[in-house]
Amino acid sequence: MSSRSGDGFMRCSDGAVRWGVFGAAGVVFVHRSDEGPTVMLQRRSAFAHEGGTWSCAGGALDEGESPLDGGLREASEEVGAVPAGWRLLGEVVFAPALDWSYTTSVVEVGERFGASINFETDDVAWIPVDQVASMDLHAGFAAAWPQIAGVVLGAG
Repeated sequence: MSSRSGDGFMRCSDGAVRWGVFGAAGVVFVHRSDEGPTVMLQRRSAFAHEGGTWSCAGGALDEGESPLDGGLREASEEVGAVPAGWRLLGEVVFAPALDWSYTTSVVEVGERFGASINFETDDVAWIPVDQVASMDLHAGFAAAWPQIAGVVLGAG
């Protein structure tokens, strides 16, 4: 039996309307090199909420799907297959309502990957951690970035 898709907007307990009937999740991929850690960001297309801004790959969770599984599924749909051998560094949860949350999984990969492979993504870039905050970020991602950066830098 397959789970129900979580695609759709819902009015949350705090009165705000958000994407993801069962909540939402995304993944910030981290790659470490001699130059320091970089993270993969995607520029959201005009078809996506806050199009033109930068964020991580992600989207609505399906019914019963874990945030990590949902984030990895969404990432593979939006930026391509995730390289084998990845490692979960931590998760940051944004829970503005009793019935909705967005979980960002921070995942380290051994190689850079990614491309714009569907209509939701205009571009993919690997950005040094200290440059992320100066970019035109999606509002929700910008709010979570200090915590996400802490996971990235703390797991080195």
